[in-house]
Parts: sequence; C-alpha cells; structure tokens
Amino acid sequence: MASLLEHSYLEIVPVPGIEDRLMQLPAQAYVAITCSPTKGVDATLELVERLASQHLRLVPHIAARMVRDRHHLQDILQRLTQSQIESVFVPGGDAPSPLGIYSGSLDLLRDMAEIGHTFKHIGVAAHPEGHPLISESQLLQLLLEKQVYANYLVTQMCFDPAALIHWLQKMRKAGVTLPAWLGLPGVADRARLFKLSTRIGVGQSARILLKQKGLLRRMLGIRPYRPDELLQGLAPHLGENGIGIPGFHLFSFNDIERTEQWRRDTLAHYSRKA
Repeated sequence: MASLLEHSYLEIVPVPGIEDRLMQLPAQAYVAITCSPTKGVDATLELVERLASQHLRLVPHIAARMVRDRHHLQDILQRLTQSQIESVFVPGGDAPSPLGIYSGSLDLLRDMAEIGHTFKHIGVAAHPEGHPLISESQLLQLLLEKQVYANYLVTQMCFDPAALIHWLQKMRKAGVTLPAWLGLPGVADRARLFKLSTRIGVGQSARILLKQKGLLRRMLGIRPYRPDELLQGLAPHLGENGIGIPGFHLFSFNDIERTEQWRRDTLAHYSRKA
C-alpha cells in the first residue's frame, strides 16, 4: 500500500492560477492534466507549456473528441514533444459530439502510431462499471485493441472496491494485460463530489452511491469525503499475483491541497505499519 501511494498521481483541471498551487507537490510528482469539452485541448497544452520547466512529471490528456483531424493531431504531438512530455493519456472524451473526425480513442491511437511520436507511456481509459452507450463485450474488445498502442490503463472513478477488483480480475482472464492505475476520488466536499461524480464515468459512480445503504447520507454530510474506506476495501487484493496495479490515479477536482495532504498522511500511516 505504501508503494502504491508513493506512486500515486493527481488529476487536475487546467484553470487560471492552478500552476502556483501545484508547486506544493514533491519534485517529480506525476500530474495528469485533463482535456474538457468546455476548455478544449488548447487549455491543456498551454498549461503543459507553462509547467514544462518545473520539476513535475506531466501527463496531458488528449481527448479524441476534441481533436479535429490528423493535421490538428500532428500539431498537438509536436507541441507536447517540444515540452519534452513522456507520457500522455488518451480518453475518448466527454464531448456530446466530436469536434472532428475522431469519435473514439482507438482511431486517434492508430493515427498517433502512424504519424509517430516520442512518448514512452500512453494510457487509455477503462470502465469498471460499464458505459451506457457501449456494451460490456464491446468495451472489452476495444480495450484489447487499444492495448496494442498503449502500455497502461486508468480506471474511471469508482466507489465500490468489490466491483473494481472483480472487474480487474475478469479483465486479466480475458487477456487485458495493461498495468491498471486505479482511479480513486480524492478529498472533496461531499455534496460537490456527488454532483461531480455524475460527470465521471458517464454517471456510473453516482448511481453506485444510490445502491449502497447509508453511503448517500454520508456523502451528503458535513465532513469532507476521504477515500479511506475505499482504500481499506481494496487493500486485501492489491498484492494478488497478476492483478497488475502500479499505483493510484487521484481525481482531485482541483482540491489539490487536501488531496495531497491526505496522500501524505496515509502514506506515512502505511509506512509506519510496514
């Protein structure tokens, strides 16, 4: 557990002034920078370029639905190469309609491979609780095809440790070998987290809350949410042979200070136990 927490990384949304708040993170910390339908890929690229000289390991998102065409993709790859980016994450994206020719991440991954790039690591999204528009069998087939072009996956936010582990075990049996960074909610105000969770994993994380007795009441309580119970539920399975979990992906919702403090405190707790 201490090792996984040590190798966790934070996901943030590019907003004005966010770079100053990231300076509290330790040197060489991983920071994923999202690409939202409202802000577009330019906001992601501009933040990457402002942070390129800092001692952080940046993982920009290239949301397929926010890329117009191959020419636009070439420009994105060139800008990221100039910023010496080594790792990117390629989701389909949450835009209701594609900006251009890419409706999903698989076609964009193929074009990236054809164009050529210098990235050492390419990640793709996975959906432990399914997707309302894509069947379970289609999700599996897409993941199997994407792993030809990627070398890690990140699970969408999930509040159910049993469902997450069961899904991962099933994926391993089906031939998905990509190391899996588990997507965990960070520290956040409960009402805000419940609202935002409807936008993560196309609403599945919000619906799972309604199925768990007492959890919705706790979610809407006064005290901020901390993922301690979720972590405890995952703990017995993290060392299983073949499960392939290198670390955690923490959805910070830009609550960087509290989420990073939680990570440090929890890391210290498990380090003492070790």
